[in-house]
Amino acid sequence: MILLDTQVVLWSALKPDRLSKPAESAIRRARKSDGVCIASITLWELAHLVARGRVRAAGSIEASVRKFSEGYVIKELTTEIAALAAQFPEDYPGDPVDRVIGATARSEGLPLVTSDERIQASPFITTIW
Repeated sequence: MILLDTQVVLWSALKPDRLSKPAESAIRRARKSDGVCIASITLWELAHLVARGRVRAAGSIEASVRKFSEGYVIKELTTEIAALAAQFPEDYPGDPVDRVIGATARSEGLPLVTSDERIQASPFITTIW
């Protein structure tokens, strides 16, 4: 099982050629075996991007988020994840969404598929890119 960063969810749906070969392969393998996850905060981030017009989608915001998140296991925000997100060091990206997604990966023991080089550099998160 793997966890996808929000950008990877969007690229998988809209621009699969933007995915690295290792990311594409990991996603394909996980879909065939134990599944692909997203953090619950990714749902909010997708809605925010659609609402702000940064991602073009047909239909309502809710329908767009439903379409983008279809087929993913949703990992809910827990007290452990919230605490972990607050404890990452200063050199970890400061964006709260990035922190919650990273904390979800760490808490769940899942590799995170992300193109974010600052997250990739973190010794606290196992990443695929």
